[in-house]
Amino acid sequence: MAFVSVNPATGKEFFRAEGHDDVQVDEILTAAENAARGWQGRPLASRCELLTRAAAVLQQQRDELARLISLEMGKLYSEAKDEIAKCAWGCEHFASHAADYLADEVVETQASRTCVAYQPLGTVLAIMPWNFPLWQLFRFAAPALVAGNTVLLKHASNVPQCALAIERVLAEAGCPEGVFRTLLVSGKTAGKIIGDRRVHAVTVTGSEETGRKVAAQAGQHLKKTVLELGGSDAFVVLADADMGETVKKAVQSRFQNAGQSCIAAKRFIVEETVSAEFIERFRELIEALQPGDPMDASTTLAPLARTDLRDELHAQVEDALARNAVGVTGCRPLDRPGAYYAPSILEDVAPGMRAWQEELFGPVASIIRARDVDHAVEVANASHYGLGGSVWTGDEEKGEAVARRLQCGAAFVNELVKSDPRLPFGGVKDSGFGRELARHGIHEFVNIKTLWVQ
Repeated sequence: MAFVSVNPATGKEFFRAEGHDDVQVDEILTAAENAARGWQGRPLASRCELLTRAAAVLQQQRDELARLISLEMGKLYSEAKDEIAKCAWGCEHFASHAADYLADEVVETQASRTCVAYQPLGTVLAIMPWNFPLWQLFRFAAPALVAGNTVLLKHASNVPQCALAIERVLAEAGCPEGVFRTLLVSGKTAGKIIGDRRVHAVTVTGSEETGRKVAAQAGQHLKKTVLELGGSDAFVVLADADMGETVKKAVQSRFQNAGQSCIAAKRFIVEETVSAEFIERFRELIEALQPGDPMDASTTLAPLARTDLRDELHAQVEDALARNAVGVTGCRPLDRPGAYYAPSILEDVAPGMRAWQEELFGPVASIIRARDVDHAVEVANASHYGLGGSVWTGDEEKGEAVARRLQCGAAFVNELVKSDPRLPFGGVKDSGFGRELARHGIHEFVNIKTLWVQ
């Protein structure tokens, strides 16, 4: 299978590589198995030093890596540089906090000593998406590696150069041979790898469909999985919100990365008394966005990563319009080379529409009016997704009370939903299970082991 890079801004191919064949895959799996014991046996301080060096390499190569992200999946160059900086932050965080996160937890019993120890599982297969091609991997790999696991990466097929760049960054940081490897393989081959005895656990960031398949395959072999899947995050605007600041954050949350983020705000649930003002201000800022070359500093809206993704988004929009939703602005592909879609607002989105029940993975915002706070919460929770959500209000106490009622893995008050190495990240319902980041994330891929000494 060939792995191809196509520039989303131009539609032109600029890289092609052949994937790993069965013999090469077997060699990589064997190398990971052989490296595991030595890596687990290294002092924790040594594993932390790897992450510190990786952070330095990421910072040193920030411009080069950001350019690669922009060319391969279309992200704005400024956003790509921010992504690399966040990867470095994640590495630094776990280098600094791993000793605390992995320390034995002493429990007083009648024994001479009892404790909970955290020991690595072995080799973890990471199946990763294209939308944050470095951050999605590093937010898993930094804690997994420092805990003593070896890692295999099966990246999305449209970002092969990013996948190879991650391996190179870690190698330049001094990662021992076999501890981290990229696999250029198909999804079908990845399914076979899940069942291999040399793989001990699997993590997936991707679509609900992919998560279900991988969880089923891993379940057949009784292997631990963490699933970080899609989201249709609610952005709940209450009547007492600071409208100017709220609208600015609404635009940022919906349209950064061209709307291609699992935790982007997708459903804007606005109290009726302020809905007209919100929509008008929102429209004005959206129509000011400038689609263009992601490498151009004047561009404020990037293309989608692929033309098939743009076409699927438009099909969802057309379905909503056919069912009496109102297109406030945009709602069409842009007539230019590349995978561009106009920044868009759908008003009066209602049950039965694809835009109500599906994730819109692109620059389209759905507006839903709420009668009051209770109705807003009801609508927010009327989704089979449960990744994140936010509440916007002038009353922090009320905001926290509403946030606690949202059925999601992360709820923010007067701030857009985002991942942070210091806090656990993950969802409920069809957004998956398990957590990444913080103490909770590093404990997902360890054996939480009871030790009793008499």
